[in-house]
Amino acid sequence: MLLTKKQIKRYSRQIILKKIGPIGQKKLINSSVLVVGAGGLGSPILMYLAGLGVGNIGVVDHDKVDLSNLHRQILFEVNDLKKEKSKIASIKIGKINPDVKVNYFQKKLTKKNINKIANNFNILIDGSDNFKTKFLLNDYSIKNKKILISGAINKFDGQVFTFNFKKKGSPCLRCFFQTTPSDDLLNCEADGVIGPIAGIIGSIQANEFVKETLKIGKSLCGYILIVNAFNLEFRKIKLNKRKKCICNRN
Repeated sequence: MLLTKKQIKRYSRQIILKKIGPIGQKKLINSSVLVVGAGGLGSPILMYLAGLGVGNIGVVDHDKVDLSNLHRQILFEVNDLKKEKSKIASIKIGKINPDVKVNYFQKKLTKKNINKIANNFNILIDGSDNFKTKFLLNDYSIKNKKILISGAINKFDGQVFTFNFKKKGSPCLRCFFQTTPSDDLLNCEADGVIGPIAGIIGSIQANEFVKETLKIGKSLCGYILIVNAFNLEFRKIKLNKRKKCICNRN
């Protein structure tokens, strides 16, 4: 596949990067990713994926746009209130880049539908706001040897995990959380959240997608990136694979 003149012009600032080039851009155009959650994290993730030229993007979200979302969920505006997030998100990113194929799923991700929804996507990006969905994605990705990029935000804080289950030795989310935590840890309604932390973490997740797709840079797999926007601190902590974890059974 040759890049068209329009594609060369559109992605010229990426193509000029030696680590990407025309070959890397083709890989991005031919790549596929499922984004779970079109909210605070999903908004910047989806916008940057569309901008990058990712060829096939899936969006899963069962929620509708609420006024309290607008300070951090930058894909949406006042005119979108009470509308379905996944549908509106797919329309918005289609306007950012009409060449991107977008499939949206206005439903809750469950054990019953995850295989049907996620099967055709190479990489999964978790922008969900509850641990049930995060562990569902984790366990599915282990079983099906997918790459999972997971993010979480609360107050001024954020975390990013990258798990590459295509390779042996990758830890998983259960290596970090040995028991299922309370969703209070992710409760923006009760604890609050500063809008820009969603943009910071979501942007890092989109960047991790590029690195894993093109196999460039130093992978975050095996580490946790912890961001504190209040003190502007970034920490990368080693995440060891737990012997008795589910990821050692596959």
